[in-house]
Amino acid sequence: MRFIDEANIMVVSGKGGHGCVSFRREKFIPKGGPDGGDGGKGGDVIFRTVDNLLTLYDLRLKRRYEAKNGGYGMGRQRTGAKAADLVVDVPVGTLFYEIGEEGESHLAADLKELGQTFVAARGGRGGKGNTHFKSSTMRAPRFAQPGEEGEEKRFRLELKILADVGLLGLPNAGKSTFISAVSMAKPKIASYPFTTITPNLGVVEGDRGDRFVIADIPGLVEGAHEGVGLGHRFLRHVERTRVLLHILSAEDVSEEAPWAGFDLINAELAAYNPELAKKKQIPVINKIDLLEPEALEAMRQRAREDGREILFMSAKYGDGVEDVVKTLWEAVIHGREEDKPHVDDTVEHEESSDV
Repeated sequence: MRFIDEANIMVVSGKGGHGCVSFRREKFIPKGGPDGGDGGKGGDVIFRTVDNLLTLYDLRLKRRYEAKNGGYGMGRQRTGAKAADLVVDVPVGTLFYEIGEEGESHLAADLKELGQTFVAARGGRGGKGNTHFKSSTMRAPRFAQPGEEGEEKRFRLELKILADVGLLGLPNAGKSTFISAVSMAKPKIASYPFTTITPNLGVVEGDRGDRFVIADIPGLVEGAHEGVGLGHRFLRHVERTRVLLHILSAEDVSEEAPWAGFDLINAELAAYNPELAKKKQIPVINKIDLLEPEALEAMRQRAREDGREILFMSAKYGDGVEDVVKTLWEAVIHGREEDKPHVDDTVEHEESSDV
């Protein structure tokens, strides 16, 4: 499932250090020549693709990236320190569009491979010390070259996200509430069908800093495979997920046919593409807070009798959510291992040229 993730940032490379004006002064050499050293180069701002990032979420939180300035030159022809480059990690598949003064933009870099880099702003060169300006006619130059200014650029970053988890469910099943409960996402939630008319994305973080992306897209209705409602648009996205979390509201569970909501959606998947019906799916009953304890236990018992492995939760109040997330982690990790291509460690990635 791919969605566009965007971030607007400013990058500023470091200024070059100024050259030094200095003269040799020793006990027996009162009028030594110029010995001012050169300034150090300013730091570059470099972006690098890594495999442990899935979205541009971090770059939306921090929008300015500024490298350090180079050190000033010093006497005795000592060169100022070269500033360290600022290296920023981004997900594989990040596009960089440089934004001009009039708001126009052009593609500056397309980082498609793991380990690929892009120098977004080059640091300024250090200025020359007064040693360089000594001549037969100028024995004691009392000036040095200033350091070169760094570059300041604006970029719009774009990423087509692959969502690990896609949410299935009838309208108003509580999918947006679940995303809000397990991630930093803030979807718009209301109590009527088709609340979600555009994708909601959430990033779920693990204890070790690893993440997976979960996406809620418009709810399915009967006839979706024929294009009813937002059906075709939904089903095209579902094809690309690693695992499906199928949520059914406890309100839609009847005593006569308790799992009819699950079966309806699965029938739509199979009618659209039989392969979708084979995709890993985790069924969940949501809104258990609306049930009396006896009714909930009866529902659990019915699931066991029918041979269905169903999880139960209240996304609104958090009951059972931890178990659902744990199950999702296991399914996502397994799916990533299956999708992982063979990588030749000897492959070298070219560094993007300055554009």
